[in-house]
Formats: sequence, structure tokens, C-alpha cells
Amino acid sequence: MSGAPLPSSFDKDREFYEENRWQKFSRRLREEPLIPLGCALTCYALLGATRSIRAGNHVQTNRMFRARIYAQGFTLLALVAGSMYYKTDRDKRKEFEGVVAENKAKQKNEAWIRELEARDREDKEWKLRRDAARAVAASGEGVGSARKAMETSERKGEGGILDAVRDLVQGRH
Repeated sequence: MSGAPLPSSFDKDREFYEENRWQKFSRRLREEPLIPLGCALTCYALLGATRSIRAGNHVQTNRMFRARIYAQGFTLLALVAGSMYYKTDRDKRKEFEGVVAENKAKQKNEAWIRELEARDREDKEWKLRRDAARAVAASGEGVGSARKAMETSERKGEGGILDAVRDLVQGRH
């Protein structure tokens, strides 16, 4: 017998795995409707026991407490049976969530590397501009020519990260 898990009807359904809290709650109610039923029966039995205690009816109180025990046993049985029945699907869900988290971490890492590369390019451009301005200043052509060289080198560049962000914010990109 193979150790591979049995195929599930949820394997190809991405919406089954990516859901919000309300979707998860409603799905769990559909999967295991006996658990909320058992909880409701337990609450009903406790409410009945409370009313019969206040009324002073000891026979009805004992019946309602027995009904509470039976309802709790039913709920516990439904929990155990449901967990055994849906174990493979839950394992697949955990595996899928792990893969999704891994992919998100990988994308975040790649975005960080791209940002570092952009910062490195910008830093190199600034160093080139600074060196060009120093070379012009060292040649003795004066402050005006150094400023002119700096402005020319700034116009040649594509702009830095701040320019790109400014363009995005202003909608020019």
C-alpha cells in the first residue's frame, strides 16, 4: 500500500484554501453540523434545568441535568468523529498554507533584493556625480563650472528612488 495520501476533492479548489473568517466559520458549520447542534442542545438543557430549579421542580431538574450530560456526550462524540473524518483535508490545508507562506516569504525576499540593487545603483550614480564635480573643481575652472557639471550629471541619470516615488504619487508613471 502506498504512503501517499488519498486524492481529495479539494485539491484543485483554491477558494477552499484561501478564505476569510466568515467563510471558514460557514464551511465548518457545513462540514460538521452536529457540533453546533450538540452545543445548542446542551444550552437548552441547562436553560431548562435553571428554570426548573427556580420553579422548585426537582424531578424536571434531574431530567434536564441528565439531558445536559447526554447532549455533552453527543457533542463530544461528534467532535471526535468529525476530527477523524476530516483529518486528511486538514493536513492538506496545513501543507497548502505552508507553501503559500513560503511563496510570500520568497516574494518578500526578492523585493528586498530588488530594492537593495536599486539603492546600490543610486549610490554608484551619486559617487560618479561627486567624482565628476570634484574633477571639474580640481581642474580649476571655478565654482560655476562645477555646478554646471553637477547639473549635467543629474540630468543624465534616470533619477533616484525619491524621484520614482514622487512620480508614482503624482501619477506620472
